[in-house]
Amino acid sequence: MRTHSLLLLLVLVAAPLAAPLSAAQTRGEVKLTRDIKVISSAGARALADACSAWAERNETTVAMAILDWGGHVIESHAMEGAAANAIDTALLKAKSALRWRRPTSETNRIVRSGENLAPTFMNDFPQPGALPIVLDGQVIGAMGVSSESGEKCAQAAIEEVFKGRATFVGR
Repeated sequence: MRTHSLLLLLVLVAAPLAAPLSAAQTRGEVKLTRDIKVISSAGARALADACSAWAERNETTVAMAILDWGGHVIESHAMEGAAANAIDTALLKAKSALRWRRPTSETNRIVRSGENLAPTFMNDFPQPGALPIVLDGQVIGAMGVSSESGEKCAQAAIEEVFKGRATFVGR
């Protein structure tokens, strides 16, 4: 009898906690998680390889940094002959593209016009050369390239690797 009472007590205590949650989830009222796309290390490596190939075809030297949606470095690479600060520059650009969810050339334009000066005092680096990577409406990361043609290199790499499924607008 005592075991049955204890079991009944556990069911009575646990039921209010479990039942409303599962009922709400089946009605779609409460969503406790969401699915997030993540750039794999193989995907980031493919972006670096594609950007390097683009740079070689265009006779330029670049360094790049690829970040995941949370701002973590997944891949970085500097071509032979890149400046000593090139990866740092690429990383700063990628972080700015990720944070503002727009190409850094656009952020640079709004800072220079005086439309929005926030990036200058929020420790961002609004210099052209980085793009957010948006797939199925989600910002899944960013790619920064240290070169005057960095955004072209990043765009070519993103288009090649994601076969036109990714965009650069994350707002």
